[in-house]
Amino acid sequence: MATIVDCPTCGAKVEWSEKNRYRPFCSERCKQIDLGAWAEEKYTIPVVPKLDELDEDESEPPR
Repeated sequence: MATIVDCPTCGAKVEWSEKNRYRPFCSERCKQIDLGAWAEEKYTIPVVPKLDELDEDESEPPR
């Protein structure tokens, strides 16, 4: 039985197999849209600064 996944770009149902050369995408178009978003840095992971990276003024509570 083949595994079915959702295309990350459009949500279409896609068979995850070697027959699908664009997996996990449904098409070349969806693959290119995702690549373009990646190149434009639309995918980011939020970063919380460490306490020692904060300025001294920022680490003290306001008076």
